[in-house]
Amino acid sequence: MKVAVLGTGMIGITVVREIAAYKHINQVVAVDGLQENIDKCLKLADNEKVTGRQMNLANAEDILEAIKGMDAAIACLPHFLSMPAIKAAIAAKCHLVDLVGTEFEEKMKLDQQAKKAGITIVPGCGVAPGIINFLAAQGIELLDEADEAIMICGGIPKDPQPPLGYQIVFRLESVLGLYTRPALAAENGELVHLPPLSGMEKMTFPEPVGECEAVVTDAHSTAYTLKDKVKKIYEKTVRYTGHWDKMAVLAELGFLDDKEVEVDGVKVRAKKYTEKILEPQLRGKSIEDITVVRVTVSGKKNGKDTVYAWEMLDFYDHDRGITSMAKTTAIPAMLMTNWILEGRVTETGVVPVENVIIGSRFDDFVSELRGKGIEINQFERVLS
Repeated sequence: MKVAVLGTGMIGITVVREIAAYKHINQVVAVDGLQENIDKCLKLADNEKVTGRQMNLANAEDILEAIKGMDAAIACLPHFLSMPAIKAAIAAKCHLVDLVGTEFEEKMKLDQQAKKAGITIVPGCGVAPGIINFLAAQGIELLDEADEAIMICGGIPKDPQPPLGYQIVFRLESVLGLYTRPALAAENGELVHLPPLSGMEKMTFPEPVGECEAVVTDAHSTAYTLKDKVKKIYEKTVRYTGHWDKMAVLAELGFLDDKEVEVDGVKVRAKKYTEKILEPQLRGKSIEDITVVRVTVSGKKNGKDTVYAWEMLDFYDHDRGITSMAKTTAIPAMLMTNWILEGRVTETGVVPVENVIIGSRFDDFVSELRGKGIEINQFERVLS
């Protein structure tokens, strides 16, 4: 079996190292636009099955060339390269697991093409979207009648530094969208778009995290796939207390706008300028991070008010030398790819993760996550 990994940042490197460990994987090709990234990946992978290939992944033809002849590919790419990667996978008749969950409607338009090609494409298969999706789906499945599903996740620094109490664990460009983009959710069977930074609530996680705040963010595919199975479904993103209010000020003042402004005769996008200012300040003294997940689904079970909940508190992985966010994003994608190659996932087309890891597959997948160091605890409360 041959696998291509598109993008060799911290997440891509983790995917390469983990999937190359399987005996039935004969070759893993690490593909990136920068040779220095490939060299770092090969050094850290330290596996003779892993080779590198430098290609311009911003070019659709290069993506196609990179995955031709591969049994599967895992896309660890920026959001804007997600659709080109999926189209290339269809053209190459190569299974694809993608970390990006945006543009779900557009991706589903390619479902029949993917089925015709005989391949499986799983979009949004990381931690959020990804793990939280199938936890919500499982909670709904366990209830007789589901009223509300709330998916909460956040990547936060172990040692928060003022003034924002946040550090970059992946692309800042992706993070800034949380503060300005309406949040997709579903209520009473209908898609709804909620104002950015709305629905703030305080919550407490076990130490060392403590008190945090969360606001609504995009529910991605679950708003579409689960809207007819639960009355309300939302996603929320966690930050340390005070962070959202401070970023709301920047957003209100226009620092996160996409529009161009002219400064001394030079046109620049406000958001891009803000990225350049914030990025060095959000590189923490330490890259040690924490990923928190809390998914609660409430409704009726055997005539009683019942809540199913799952919680994950994951820390920087000293053994692997990777951030928690890289681990909890990479491992689900790697496991899903392996399941496809082993024939444990037989659905073809564009298949959301919450339609795959459900029912009889759920416990096995969660068990394999645990085996890779991602511990998810389940709780059940009967209220009446």
